[in-house]
Amino acid sequence: MTTPQAPLLHASGISKFFPGAVALDEVELKLYPGEVHALLGENGAGKSTLIKCLTGAYRRDGGTITLDGEDIDAKSTAESQELGIGTVYQEVNLLPNLTVAENLFMGRQPTRLGLVNRRQMNTQAREALLGYGLDLDPGEPLNSFSVAVQQVVAIARAVALSGKVLILDEPTASLDRDEVDLLFGVIRQLKDSGLSIVFITHFLDQVFEISDRATVLRNGRVVGERLLADVTQHDVVTLMLGRQLEATVQDRKAGKPGALLLEINDLAKRGMIEPFSMNLHRGEVVGLAGLLGSGRTETANLLFGAVQADHGKMLIDGREARIANPRDAVAQGFAMCPEDRKTHGIVGDLSVRDNIILALQARQGWMRPIPRAKVHEIAEHYVKALDIRLASLDMPIRLLSGGNQQKALLARWLATEPDVLILDEPTRGIDVGAHAEIIALIERLRENGMALLVASSELEELVAYSTRVVVLRDRHQVRELTGDEITADNIVHAIAAEPEKGAA
Repeated sequence: MTTPQAPLLHASGISKFFPGAVALDEVELKLYPGEVHALLGENGAGKSTLIKCLTGAYRRDGGTITLDGEDIDAKSTAESQELGIGTVYQEVNLLPNLTVAENLFMGRQPTRLGLVNRRQMNTQAREALLGYGLDLDPGEPLNSFSVAVQQVVAIARAVALSGKVLILDEPTASLDRDEVDLLFGVIRQLKDSGLSIVFITHFLDQVFEISDRATVLRNGRVVGERLLADVTQHDVVTLMLGRQLEATVQDRKAGKPGALLLEINDLAKRGMIEPFSMNLHRGEVVGLAGLLGSGRTETANLLFGAVQADHGKMLIDGREARIANPRDAVAQGFAMCPEDRKTHGIVGDLSVRDNIILALQARQGWMRPIPRAKVHEIAEHYVKALDIRLASLDMPIRLLSGGNQQKALLARWLATEPDVLILDEPTRGIDVGAHAEIIALIERLRENGMALLVASSELEELVAYSTRVVVLRDRHQVRELTGDEITADNIVHAIAAEPEKGAA
């Protein structure tokens, strides 16, 4: 593909700061007309923040944006739209109870004698959507059509209002293959018309199917821009995960795992994770590897009962276990630290002491409060054991650093003395010191006979502490690595490899 000399949109040196964090660090993005540009990166890489800076939802703290050679500085999404930048999100931002035509022409309805001319509006809507390959009755409510059709209506509206740059944020996340084909047909048509399209997705196959170029973000910085015709999926995965692919074997101290604790047979949740099977022994760490959207978090949530399985079964110590919710999981000896500790983990306004005791008190029952002296003793023990740095046990946990919040969350679950500890991205967003401490803690817990399941995008960590690694891709379990097979190189090859024919 021949690239025009001048980009349609050029974002240069874009920086965005939040208290205690650099979200974007001098990011550059060039969008060319008639090109689909994939924006890639794991959670926290900076994709959403960059899009919000481009569309005026956030005020950038540094850098410039030019569109058609002119400097722009949109102060709202409406102003950005007027300048020519439209955005369509995974959750269609339209009004499902209104008709297709009403959604398409909202705010710009044709009128006659001061009233909305519905006949003209429906006629224009039908003609507009025929141009996108949709032959439907625009007088029907939007919610009577599939998500894919709703996406196309949202795209048609965004293009009509903007018409230069179209940003598609996870547009295929809820679509089946036929619906993806419909959407990709529309994207190709818009590309041929000269529109510049940003495509954000966690499905790498789709990136290579529809995109011409990709910019990869990691930790708020651009780590590479590539023409996709010149690279492989393996190359892109390496950029995203930030690992040089050297097949190194770690010196594992792990001895033989203990007794079989957990057996998972064809556990699945329709539309979320395909049937998977694995075993977990006492005294071992099983790592879950894969890109964002591969099914790591979904697997963790399924085992902990945060999502209820609709297929398969789980056995604990040889007995079938029915886990319908997290309460059941805790009663069966499970514990889980979620990926998003601020939203699904800590209770920010409660004290550190109360956060640590929360799970133990919930398991015992709120009608049987743990004596205050015992609460203080337990909290103090784990603060010392995990080296949680704080001014006082009474301080709100939200005032702790990210690493100390994570250690307090670990303390909460360790206080329940679980048999199985599930950790989802346990070292994300914490400082280097706390990072090393948590990795050392994982090793100590394993040595003490606990069974751990750890989902992480940090390959070097998984290689260092896992006794086995299960690799996931597009919600399927694609490979299990053991012993000397556990290398960053093998993990990335499994993530990037094309699925075998006939694979589930």
